[in-house]
Amino acid sequence: MSYILLIIGFVLLIKGADIFVDGASEIAKKFKIPEIIVGLTIVSIGTSAPELAVSIISSLKGSNEITMGNIIGSNIFNTLMVLGITSIIMPIVIKKSSISKDFIITVIVAVLLLVLTFGDLLWGGTSQISTLNGIVLLILCIGYLLLLLLDTKKSNSLVENIESEEPQEEIKILTCIIKILIGVAGVVSGGEMVVNAATNIATTFGMSQKLIGLTIIAVGTSLPELVTSIIAAIKGKNDIALGNVFGSNIFNMLLILGTAASINPIPVLPQLGIDLIFLIVVTLILGGFMFVGKKGNSKLSRKEGLILVLMYVVYIIYIVIRN
Repeated sequence: MSYILLIIGFVLLIKGADIFVDGASEIAKKFKIPEIIVGLTIVSIGTSAPELAVSIISSLKGSNEITMGNIIGSNIFNTLMVLGITSIIMPIVIKKSSISKDFIITVIVAVLLLVLTFGDLLWGGTSQISTLNGIVLLILCIGYLLLLLLDTKKSNSLVENIESEEPQEEIKILTCIIKILIGVAGVVSGGEMVVNAATNIATTFGMSQKLIGLTIIAVGTSLPELVTSIIAAIKGKNDIALGNVFGSNIFNMLLILGTAASINPIPVLPQLGIDLIFLIVVTLILGGFMFVGKKGNSKLSRKEGLILVLMYVVYIIYIVIRN
């Protein structure tokens, strides 16, 4: 039964992501919203739904000790594996003007999170995300959404000044919304089904719960981002693929951690500081691949994707040894 559920889960994931990307790109066309904005908002929040639900439930129960580790692990997986595997399958075309601002924001938010979480250790305090810090993160999340809104308005004003000679395809907004909802449901339920089935299979083969948590569960919660980005890249929606990753990472740190900490302070293990620093470093390395020495539009090549994947493998080996 576990093997059957595993197959069904993957089918739901792939088909759900396919419908989700179609609905999101049609919304972009309908309202003349840049696809990068759709990727940074609708798609990224949709694929982060599992992490958000788990974090809120954990905080309400007062057992949110693993929240920070899950978010950092998810962001590292997004940065290395999601973009790495996606670019190996289909090299990602990068519009620097579209993504540079969000890349910078991703790095700044990660550094800020490092300071807010571990700054008190310098004065003999404890490492945690306090309720006040959670509120600060939520305020920054609202500010980021407002920034995206301003970018959308600027883009719309530019589009309105360009007369298109092509006949406009009629797009029904209700159909788009239904596609997005069906897509999200398929992605989330499929991801959960894959995680549960894979965990049962791994247990029968004698894998420890710790190793299952570090591998299958960590990967499983990021399967929506992985499959959605791959499908988007294959469909030529590179901005959605990139926006999904950067948007998910930003919302994971601001929205999910902010909401969870506002409900209950999140205690953080000091050793997670190393993982957060690693996240910042690999994000900067990704930035080097995307921006350094490349003029105009660039590509995240298969070779660079392979390097990202190998970095994740090395990280997992380190985590297993450390724990």
